[in-house]
Amino acid sequence: MQKIFLPYLFAALLGGALPVYAESDKPDDSHALQGVKTGKVVFDINIPGNAKKMQLYMTVIQQTYEDLVRQNVKPDMILAFRGMAVKLISTQQPDELPLDDEEALQSVAKMIADLQAKGVRVEACSVATGLFKVPHESLLPGVVPVGNTFVSLTGYQAKGYATIPIY
Repeated sequence: MQKIFLPYLFAALLGGALPVYAESDKPDDSHALQGVKTGKVVFDINIPGNAKKMQLYMTVIQQTYEDLVRQNVKPDMILAFRGMAVKLISTQQPDELPLDDEEALQSVAKMIADLQAKGVRVEACSVATGLFKVPHESLLPGVVPVGNTFVSLTGYQAKGYATIPIY
């Protein structure tokens, strides 16, 4: 798996994009999506302080949204940030992040705002914000603090949302 993932990671880090297909050439997911009208998914995001990795995954999450739309499935998506990932969705720059990560953080903030404009809910775990001293008022605009992401993930799973771990 690592050998497959690395080319995409390097392409993203070097400013490249994910593989680009002509719309007519892009593979579809018709077998898996047969009979599915709404794509209910919660992304469990726990990336420990790596802005460039977060940028890569946010790009894939955006692509997932677009792929659902392209295949006539209405996205019902939630981004649930927990652990050290809450530092990456704060306007307060973490001291331990390299200075050259600022561009990646700005890109992440823009992608989150773009997804929110499409109706994607974005949550931050208050347990994590407390542990890592991230004030709720420093969270990116529209990010909703929740009491405990483990509890909210439990609720979303009970409501039929697929959970995709992003670590």
